[in-house]
Amino acid sequence: MIADILPRAVAAAESIGPTPEQGWGPGLFPAEQALVRTAGPHRRAEFIAGRACARTALAGLGLPAAPVLAGRAGEPRWPAGVTGSITHCAGYRACAVARTADVAALGIDAEPDVGLAGGLIESVADRAERAWITRQASAGSAVNWDRLLFSAKEAVGKLWYPLTGHWLGFGQLAVFLDPAGTFDARVAGSRLTGRWLARDGLIVTAVTWALLVSRRDLVISAAGTTALARLPAAARRCAGQPRRWARR
Repeated sequence: MIADILPRAVAAAESIGPTPEQGWGPGLFPAEQALVRTAGPHRRAEFIAGRACARTALAGLGLPAAPVLAGRAGEPRWPAGVTGSITHCAGYRACAVARTADVAALGIDAEPDVGLAGGLIESVADRAERAWITRQASAGSAVNWDRLLFSAKEAVGKLWYPLTGHWLGFGQLAVFLDPAGTFDARVAGSRLTGRWLARDGLIVTAVTWALLVSRRDLVISAAGTTALARLPAAARRCAGQPRRWARR
């Protein structure tokens, strides 16, 4: 499912169905076990399933199995020369990876195709986005547009953090959804184009950043201030997930 909305240069893997809550899993490295040693059974099972998808996705790039550890925000740390993203929700886990020679950064997200909990949309969408969602909902569309907007912003956030080292608040990001299956994201003077798919009770979103030709400046607004962040070369070979995506 996730592979249907990703560029050809990206390798993806997914698993569908209940997450088995069992042991450590045969494919978990000792260093990875340490990351979830004190976690509850459900969190541990999610972690194992996500790392299993990561192994398969990395193999799709021709890379051997290796520990996928965590960065300072809990984000997955990929092998040198690789960028990637992991996502999971009830009944679905996925991972997407690419060589940084092809893709500088990427983000994916999966959500159940159900409406957001009451009151959450106000913290996710601005007035214009909420008005657009209301118009689409009144047209009788089958997809839950509020959840789709949430997922698109999650995917962009997962891409943004490794490039900048800054968590991205929903209010710092404008997303314009296209019912045809794409979306545009505007953040800090930059524009990204992503894709989405709703099927079998799930919503998946994906966004990629093309190869960085050189070190470039990005304007990042955070906590009401504006800072100029110069992307280091190392931004080409790390990946991560901010806020709620941490510890995936």
